[in-house]
Amino acid sequence: MDLLAPNYHLIAINLFGYGTTPPWNSKGQQTLEDQARLVAPFAAADGSKFSIVGHSFDGAVAMKAAAMFRNQVHRLVLVEPNPFYLLRLLGCVEAFREATALRDVIKDCGARDDWRTAAEVFANYWAGAGSWNAMPDDRREKFTAALVPNFHEWDCVMHEETPISTWAKDLPDATTVISADDTVGAIAETVRLFREHMPHWRFENVSQGGHMAAITKPDLINPVIQSALL
Repeated sequence: MDLLAPNYHLIAINLFGYGTTPPWNSKGQQTLEDQARLVAPFAAADGSKFSIVGHSFDGAVAMKAAAMFRNQVHRLVLVEPNPFYLLRLLGCVEAFREATALRDVIKDCGARDDWRTAAEVFANYWAGAGSWNAMPDDRREKFTAALVPNFHEWDCVMHEETPISTWAKDLPDATTVISADDTVGAIAETVRLFREHMPHWRFENVSQGGHMAAITKPDLINPVIQSALL
């Protein structure tokens, strides 16, 4: 945000359960549309254009928001997006099994309020083996507390049914997908599907940093985001 602030008016939207946005309290499954509607208050009433940047789950929500506000979205930047249901729809069995395994851990641990175990598995999957043990205790506590909303977010990315052809039609041609060469298999396969079905999009790779490169390698990711918004 510091990099972009001189040239853009930036708004960081908290999804359900983060910041002062209330947690998801419906008994129904959460959907990408539920999350994307949180963008509505920030879309200009006069119909003027804006761009959206999203990382990981935020990337999947950004896709839905960009489709909902398609006439207003100028550019869309997706950093390692995770609409994993596409793996199921398009027969990517191994990659979908990988994502499902992580989902099951979060759901099982969350159901019995064992968020510390969930956080350890989550951290080691996304940031690499040993990441949890490398965290100081205070960081582990914050990480564990922040993971709770993820219980419902899995419903969004595993149960969506929008065909990939609809995304190709509804999302802006000026869409950029950023991924790391050393990312996890489920993300790599999702990005491959985008490359196959949306060849008109822009695809950028960074050499290292994995799924968390947006946080761990901002020196690599930030300039690519900046370029994608020009």
